[in-house]
Amino acid sequence: MREEEETEGEGEKNRAQERGRRCTKERDERSEGRGGPDMDSCVALLGLLLFAGGGAAERFEVLIPGDIMIGGIFPLHEDVQKITSFSPTVPQCVRFLDRGVVRALAMVDAVQRANAAPLLANANLTLGVWIRDSCSDVGTALRATEEFTRDETHCANTTDNTTTTNTTAVNTSAVNTSTVNTTTAKTTTANPTTVNTSTANTTDTVRRPIMALIGATQSETSIAIARQLTLRMIPQISYSSTASILSDKTRFPAFLRTIPNDEHQTGAMVSLLSSFRWSWVGVVTMDGDYGRSALDNFLWQSADEQICVAFKSIIPGSTSNQNIYAAIRQTALTIYNNPKVKVIVSFAKPTIMQFLFEELKRQTLAAGDSVETMRRVWIASDSWSSMDLKNVEEVGHVVGFHFKRGNMEHFLNFLSREEVSGQGEGAESNPDLKRFYSMINAEKGEGRSLRPEIHADAVFTVQMAVLAIVHAAMKMCHHNDCKTPGAVQPWQLLEALWMEEFELEGTRYRFDQRGDINLGYDVSVWRFQAEVTIHETVAEYQPQNHSFIYTRGGAVNPLTALKDIVSRCSNSCTPGQFKKSAEGQHTCCYECINCTENYYSNSTDMDQCLSCNTDREWAPEGSAACIAKEMLFFSWNNGFAIVLVSFCALGIVLALLMSALFFHRRETPVVRASGGPLSQVILYSLIISFVSALLFVGQPSSLQCKARQVIYGISFTICVACILVKTLQILLAFQFNPALQDVLRKLYQPYVIVSVCAALQVATCICWLVLKSPFSYVINQNTTLILDCHEGSYIAFGVMLGYIALLAFICFVCAFKCRKLPQQYNEARFITFSMLLYLISWLLFIPIYVTTSGVYLPAVEMVVILISNYGILSCHFFPKCYVILFKKDKNTHSAFRKSIYEYTSKSVMSFSTSESPGSGVGSDVSIEEMKDVKVSVLSQDLKQRRCLRRSSSI
Repeated sequence: MREEEETEGEGEKNRAQERGRRCTKERDERSEGRGGPDMDSCVALLGLLLFAGGGAAERFEVLIPGDIMIGGIFPLHEDVQKITSFSPTVPQCVRFLDRGVVRALAMVDAVQRANAAPLLANANLTLGVWIRDSCSDVGTALRATEEFTRDETHCANTTDNTTTTNTTAVNTSAVNTSTVNTTTAKTTTANPTTVNTSTANTTDTVRRPIMALIGATQSETSIAIARQLTLRMIPQISYSSTASILSDKTRFPAFLRTIPNDEHQTGAMVSLLSSFRWSWVGVVTMDGDYGRSALDNFLWQSADEQICVAFKSIIPGSTSNQNIYAAIRQTALTIYNNPKVKVIVSFAKPTIMQFLFEELKRQTLAAGDSVETMRRVWIASDSWSSMDLKNVEEVGHVVGFHFKRGNMEHFLNFLSREEVSGQGEGAESNPDLKRFYSMINAEKGEGRSLRPEIHADAVFTVQMAVLAIVHAAMKMCHHNDCKTPGAVQPWQLLEALWMEEFELEGTRYRFDQRGDINLGYDVSVWRFQAEVTIHETVAEYQPQNHSFIYTRGGAVNPLTALKDIVSRCSNSCTPGQFKKSAEGQHTCCYECINCTENYYSNSTDMDQCLSCNTDREWAPEGSAACIAKEMLFFSWNNGFAIVLVSFCALGIVLALLMSALFFHRRETPVVRASGGPLSQVILYSLIISFVSALLFVGQPSSLQCKARQVIYGISFTICVACILVKTLQILLAFQFNPALQDVLRKLYQPYVIVSVCAALQVATCICWLVLKSPFSYVINQNTTLILDCHEGSYIAFGVMLGYIALLAFICFVCAFKCRKLPQQYNEARFITFSMLLYLISWLLFIPIYVTTSGVYLPAVEMVVILISNYGILSCHFFPKCYVILFKKDKNTHSAFRKSIYEYTSKSVMSFSTSESPGSGVGSDVSIEEMKDVKVSVLSQDLKQRRCLRRSSSI
């Protein structure tokens, strides 16, 4: 029986709709002079559409006439019943939605306040309101939009106790409601305007097409409406739709909104996640334009901040969808199976979130876990951030993003009067508004208040939309006649909306180039207190600089207290490590690998290690920073350097003391036999050589590198050249063939020889310095920088040392032949030892120098120089000083003559003995021949004595 009644009702409704369309068509023909049915049938049919045939979505509407009509679409019901018929029927709306009614009442209040304000009153203009119920359904909203945009219609709500009234057509230019009281009349075919009825009351209304529309709530609905309104360029201002696609003015040029788009909201969410280091999150969204758009924006913005989405769950947006409960169960199971995901971002409806929380709790308890394990941090979008949740402690922490809020005082007073009297302001003069209030009260039930569903952000954005239209209408009507129907067009109002600023609560606003008003967001943290969910605002998000301003005072902000919660796929990599993700895994799931040598990472969770500047820095494995390479050189504070410097200083002091001693005893035979002035030259060249050794210590410079080798080379060459002169002198006195002595004696020029030898070394050094001189450079090692001298040309360096070695070798050979001189005058023996020591030390130096590197390379050459210098001092001067100081009796002329005489006599005796018969000489040698040999030997001895005397007098 019930099904038959519903079928009959639907049939009656369809027939009424068809008659209404036919009535409208014939009314249009009538306005063109073609005639049509009388007006009373239109009144009856539209009344049937409004009250009998439309269901809840058709019945819930309010019409307040005015010069400029504004449409409003609000979700006064949560959903529509599922349609099982193939016929184009209007679905029945189900589940009264309190928050949608609050927004509709906010629009009514804002329009009434605007009409009462001096801005419109002084201009003699009024705003009209036509509010329809979308029932949270796109199709229902589109039907309402079609009614909004239909040409001007004359309709009536009729109350008749007897028969239908036949009345004349009312002037279509009428604006305000008029009441027609008719009397009984006889109907004739000749006069169609004659009334034949009983007593009747008729509310006659002219419905103008709307000039602007406020709505809708959901982005999916707003997108569908925007496409329809764009055909006529009717401005649409949404108070809640945030889909980013609506900012595309090429597709939606007539769409505006008093809120930021989803790009800013998802950007705020990503900024929050990034600042709290939550990199492993889940996303729950609805299937629809809003949910898909929000998800897309969140994914690309989170990827830029290296935030990974562990799972994405898309739930049908309509609760009447047969798959919604399966989707909610699967979403709850996914959340349960991802315990590391401690933060979940949701763009769903409040109803869906309520079902999800209940299902998650059921599955958690069914698995034997405590309710604590289901606790998460829920990031709530504007779609459900203001819902009332009784079990906040069970679900964890909820961080909600809200639109900016305004002053609620006037609207709360308006709502209080409606709840006290059962009808709001203006209901006495407008039966339509009175009926609207009555239906609201009937739906919500006795004693039920709408106050819990008042959200200051939603009321504020609706009021802002109305005020924007008011200011734009005033600008438009300043140059146009807005009282006459059809004098102005919706596109003119749209142009004014783009151009005009408006003021609300002391702040001026204007739509930006994308049609948005970007005020940022308030951030709230939920808490449950006294059976009420409190949304405590704790921060503000500034979209201009992507930052949060914490507004709540006190020691601990509830939002910042959530930083201790960890939502990561992998543990954070410490400085000195980098993240290595396996192929095919999320980038947030990784293992931590130590940085290799000379690489570092100075912050946590770095994707790759940074390279040190190996010219100046180094880093061991697993370093968090580069270490400056230590600059090393053979410094003065080095212990070995101190020892060598001490020996250099000692050598200089000894050479100076010996020079003074030799100068003081310059007339003694020992000093004269040692070379006289040449000994001073040798000593001062040794002093310079000791000084050059000091240049091998300290931080080398290019000048120091050039000076130390050149000074040593020249000074030691002079020293060896002087020793060579002494060696040649001895050789000339004792070893050469007497026939050659006179010639060699003429060539023997000591100072010329020394000068020539020194000049050759000076020429070598000059060529070295000019062509490829030594310079300082840095040896870059793994952990240190060694500052050293590069010899420039190692060939020139070798030539310099080889030249000195050649002179030393000549000295060694010549001195070795003269090694059997008298004890007091055995200079050749000491020359032999000193030159041998020099040659051995420099022969050892070559392989050591070639194979050694590092700080102590200069010390190697320094040691060889010291050995050479001390060898000459020890062999040439220490014995002489000993004789001068402690053997003074041997440092006399008589002692030297005696020594020479004994040496000569010994030589003659040894020669005689060697020539005796027992010596093995052949018996064929005669006595006369032996005598001639002895005479020759004695003659040679006398020459040697004269030579010795001459050498001792030099």
